[in-house]
Amino acid sequence: MVIYKEISQLEKNNNTVLTLGTFDGVHLGHKKIMETLHLKSKTRGSRNLVITFEPHPRTVLYKNSKRIELLTSFKEKVAFFEELKVDNLLVLNFTESFSQIPSDVFFKEFVIDKIGLSEIIVGHDHKFGKARGGDETLLKELGAMYNFDVTPVTGITLDDITVSSTKIRNLLYEGDVKSANRMLGRPFSFQAKVVEGDKRGRLLGFPTANVVDVDANKLTPAIGVYSVEVFVNSNKYPGVMNLGRRPTFDDTGNQVVKEVHIIDFEGTIYGEEITVNVIDRIREEKRFASKDELIKQISIDRSKSLEILSGFKDLTSSTIFENRNFN
Repeated sequence: MVIYKEISQLEKNNNTVLTLGTFDGVHLGHKKIMETLHLKSKTRGSRNLVITFEPHPRTVLYKNSKRIELLTSFKEKVAFFEELKVDNLLVLNFTESFSQIPSDVFFKEFVIDKIGLSEIIVGHDHKFGKARGGDETLLKELGAMYNFDVTPVTGITLDDITVSSTKIRNLLYEGDVKSANRMLGRPFSFQAKVVEGDKRGRLLGFPTANVVDVDANKLTPAIGVYSVEVFVNSNKYPGVMNLGRRPTFDDTGNQVVKEVHIIDFEGTIYGEEITVNVIDRIREEKRFASKDELIKQISIDRSKSLEILSGFKDLTSSTIFENRNFN
């Protein structure tokens, strides 16, 4: 896949099939769009192109509100696009001034005049341009004027619910990781750096890796204890993640911390980056009356996680999703 950071780097080619959007999560609905893009470009003998934006528009338009939380980092999106057979990716710099360009002006001056196209693939609810004024209706009007086809792609529905990035975010906020993963078509994951903690887990007999997200805008699921897969130097291990405030010890205040107990792992990985696949939520975080009660519960959580992972089947056969190599 060829990545273009400036529109001037891209040669104009009217025999182009393209789609555009932020594609946060690259979920099942997005996957259907990419599969349609690949099929249409192959049938036409056309160049295929995805246009996306960086930084994510939400981080620009809502920068003064609460922390923006995204399903995928830019590195992850690039890896997923490549796995889905996108040949060309144009990354447009999203700024406040860029957001003020009317949708019809953007499409004429950027896409038609500078990129060229024969067909555009559009998701069922896609909006673009100033105040999200561009949609399928506008594209069909422009297609009639400038002689390109518009192919709408219907949404993916699971249990009578249409898959969307917003729905997946809400499921993760609720701790319903299993449902979120079904909509993603793969486990929700995050990359994190291992930092030094208080080493209390080691004293309890269950050493943990204290981790912080590599991407500050990555979404954090609901507080609780989770069954996870952990990738360390391309090796996969089962694990248990505690995401919360450690109420038994009252030492984090309001701060939410992530601790990962990597089962059957020995070694020191301070300063290294790991990837964590979040498979299912085991329970809520709670306070324990004694250290012995906590040790007993951690042992139960560890067994429960191994049980969950033994019955877990990868939601995709993609090697990208298995080896978590986003560098």
